[in-house]
Amino acid sequence: MITVDAGPRRVARQAIVQAPAAEVFALVANPYRHPELDGSGTVRPDTVSGPQLLSAGATFTVGMKQYGVPYKITSTVTAFEAGQLVEWQHPMGHRWRWELAEIEPGVTQVTETFDYTTARAPRLLEILGQPGKNAAGITKTLQALQARFG
Repeated sequence: MITVDAGPRRVARQAIVQAPAAEVFALVANPYRHPELDGSGTVRPDTVSGPQLLSAGATFTVGMKQYGVPYKITSTVTAFEAGQLVEWQHPMGHRWRWELAEIEPGVTQVTETFDYTTARAPRLLEILGQPGKNAAGITKTLQALQARFG
């Protein structure tokens, strides 16, 4: 697991996954499979709606639970390159970005970034400790992804 310096108000981690980029992308770009990825423990598995495969401008809704409170959020895909990149924006403005690069056949470098440079209340996110919590969640997510593809 590598900590990536993605600049201020961005938290990023990178891992090498023993799988083709297309397989990893199929998991990341399908919102119904996000509960399988979630290392934070906040995504509820039975509450997803939207397209089976994300695309530029697509929206999707996911049930979440934090601090014991269930809620739903609808995010919008803000960047998309088939097989390589998917990014979505939370209603509060922060973004989640996945970048994939197949560095050799069957081996993919995966970078996940929590970017709150565009958040409506970045200071509030910091007060609530979200950058640190999200760093831990990203690490767990990428570790689980590595284990999944062994």
